[in-house]
Amino acid sequence: MFTQSLSIFLSILVFNQCLAYFNVDKQDHCFCQLSGAIDECSCNIDTVDYFNNVKIYPRLKSLLLKDYFRFYKVNLKRPCPFWIDDSKCAMKDCHIKPCPPEDIPDGLKGTEKQKRPPAAGPHPSKKYSKQANEDCTEHHELDYLNKTISEKLQKELQLWEAYDDATDNFCDIDESDEEAEYVDLLLNPERFTGYSGESAHRVWKSIYLENCFRPKTSFSFNPYIQSNKLQELCLEERVFYRSISGLHASINTHLCADYLITKDNSLGLGRAKWGANLDEFQKRFSPENTNGEGPNWLRNLYFIYLIELRALVKAAPYLESEEFYTGNESNDWDTKMAIKDLLSIIKSFPDHFDETTMFRNSEQAQKLKYEFKQHFRNITRIMDCVGCDKCRLWGKLQTQGLGTALKILFSGKFDSMTYNRSLDSHNKKEFQLQRNEIVSLINAFGRLSNSVYKLDDFRQMMR
Repeated sequence: MFTQSLSIFLSILVFNQCLAYFNVDKQDHCFCQLSGAIDECSCNIDTVDYFNNVKIYPRLKSLLLKDYFRFYKVNLKRPCPFWIDDSKCAMKDCHIKPCPPEDIPDGLKGTEKQKRPPAAGPHPSKKYSKQANEDCTEHHELDYLNKTISEKLQKELQLWEAYDDATDNFCDIDESDEEAEYVDLLLNPERFTGYSGESAHRVWKSIYLENCFRPKTSFSFNPYIQSNKLQELCLEERVFYRSISGLHASINTHLCADYLITKDNSLGLGRAKWGANLDEFQKRFSPENTNGEGPNWLRNLYFIYLIELRALVKAAPYLESEEFYTGNESNDWDTKMAIKDLLSIIKSFPDHFDETTMFRNSEQAQKLKYEFKQHFRNITRIMDCVGCDKCRLWGKLQTQGLGTALKILFSGKFDSMTYNRSLDSHNKKEFQLQRNEIVSLINAFGRLSNSVYKLDDFRQMMR
């Protein structure tokens, strides 16, 4: 009884603080926390709003139309590894529109480019193979060593190398599965499909409860951590929770901004219309509907935005050296130039998230880093439990994008990169990202950028 009364009291307190501090009416209270400095960061929300809406969002909107970022390889047939789930969404808008093989660029399918300079190095379509990332000297050295190392030991060494690569990943990657297929993201936009209810709630509850970093005084029956309890956690634990909460807030914002307003006419006389649903937005984020937490969830959206923004800056030398090969020379060049333009703007942002404050060199910090990675990897596996194919697609893409950002920030392999150094083949191998990681990283950041942009639309609708 006491705990229930305390929870109600805290909710009322947060709600009243929002209204009093910002002197806003009830219509604006979803945004009552969207001001001032962003938690764990040194920049203000207003700075992010201007930087994103004026400089970043228009560039990303154009970039994500490019073929390289349009096609994403994913296995949507993997079974849920945590529970038996027969709650597949049967609604039309949950289904994925297939991508005809002829629409997939030849470069993504591995087709050889017909004309190529003889000394230009490995073909881009094969650039992720082991052979393509070995220079001639290294190749001959390995040939020499092969004469003295047994075949059995060679296989063991390959397993060790594969294990080392896998331990850097924050995601359970499925793009190499036999059932993985290319999906055209433009044909399958993220929007509200009607998928909801117990199945959807169970997925998000499992994601939050996978976060074993919880305050000792947190109520175990509530998957969310109250914002006033977060300071009981260490920095790394707060970063983990705010990242997941921010991702959830971003996805909810997308669904509210692209909501099914009218359905297809049964006689085929009208098309479905999608648009912003202010009532749904208030339902998901207003203080009275969220025990006072909705505005804080929106603050966490800005936090994860800065996490992925910082990852792009850190990986900029790598991305600037990519060919973004699809087989169309003109389009590939445009994509490369668009990436360089975007990265130049991102690098100009004055107050980036500082990942060097996390996971300091103590033994306990390294243990925490391992747990951090394992918890997030399990979250990517939970995405296989989503019953709506389209929701599963975008859930897998955005969690892989966040996982790629975390890999860049915390694996240590990108720490020595500098902006005035070109990447040779040796460095390219050391800092390797798979194509799907690059596609998911840019698309995931695009989704966050879209959310921040759409928040301004909802803010205007409330006034």
